[in-house]
Amino acid sequence: MIVINHATNYRGETVTLELASDESSVIDASGLTLLPAVIDPHVHFRTPGMEYKEDWRTGAKAAIRGGCTTVFDMPNTKPPTFTVDLLRDKKALIDKQLKEVGIPLRYDLFFGADKHHLNQIPNAKGQVIGIKVFMGCSTGNLVIDDDESLHAVFKLAAQQNMLVAVHAEDEHLIQERKANYRGAMEYKAHSLLRDIEVATRAVEKAIALTERYGTRLYILHVSSAEEIALIKAAKQKGLPVFAEPTPHHLFFDTSQYDTLQGRAVVNPPLRDASHKEALFAAIKEGVIDTIGSDHAPHTQDEKAQGYGQCPSGMPGIEFMLPLLLDAHAKNLLTLDEVVSLTSKRARHIFALPEYEDWVLVDLENTA
Repeated sequence: MIVINHATNYRGETVTLELASDESSVIDASGLTLLPAVIDPHVHFRTPGMEYKEDWRTGAKAAIRGGCTTVFDMPNTKPPTFTVDLLRDKKALIDKQLKEVGIPLRYDLFFGADKHHLNQIPNAKGQVIGIKVFMGCSTGNLVIDDDESLHAVFKLAAQQNMLVAVHAEDEHLIQERKANYRGAMEYKAHSLLRDIEVATRAVEKAIALTERYGTRLYILHVSSAEEIALIKAAKQKGLPVFAEPTPHHLFFDTSQYDTLQGRAVVNPPLRDASHKEALFAAIKEGVIDTIGSDHAPHTQDEKAQGYGQCPSGMPGIEFMLPLLLDAHAKNLLTLDEVVSLTSKRARHIFALPEYEDWVLVDLENTA
């Protein structure tokens, strides 16, 4: 048994915790705050096919360092995870890699919606945490850009009681913006080519499909005040719609292109600073439910390429909780809001089984 003495929980109470374990130890947690371990519902650990960027050995180490013990991995790998056979193979690789590093990271996988394999969705029920729909292209080639396929996915998901998580960017608008763009192909052009309308048009469509079919909808990497307004209206209607921003949309903005250059290129792109305020306000209002790191590493050489060649995505799982705790120190978030974002709401939305994973943090450490 592991005993944690003299810890302070996020409500300010001094507690003693006894955890079942094959090991026997006593931890004096005086001066430390006990938080539920982070659940990160949005990672790209790159296995299979892109292990030169990341794999579950390195991803698990980063997760644990960030106070995270549970992750949900996305299907846009090589090959994408859009059949139950590919799902089985991916799980075998993950289990092997986690065993090699001796980290019992809890995980679930999203199933990729592919217009040519929609018949696989019912077969995946009970084996995945949800269905991932890319409404706009990102890393990989999974995209659902026609209304017939979108309707089919949302209808199937409702019938099977499976949650749909959407990358809400409208692919047709993206291609239209690219075709008509005449400006300099600089990194900051990314926020123009995939502007807020690209996101809101997709969010509107996804919410309309939820209203039609009753599908549980999880909107990934919410990035703007306009998306928040649409999600708030959907929630007021009583629709089962949930919202997840990322650390980079909460803490970065378009000014970061000057210093980070290609490292600031993400999908959806960074917005101007006013949208960060809207996201924090939405947390206070309960419009935002969770936070996902969208941990999506690439090599330094890939991110150093010019705009158009530089892939989208940045790592974040190791830094998500520290950034939120820094926001708490600046009175932007309460500890209860941090816990709600990083674990409480995810447990409810994804109906996770009960388990006791904890992280101890030193809120006085400013190093």
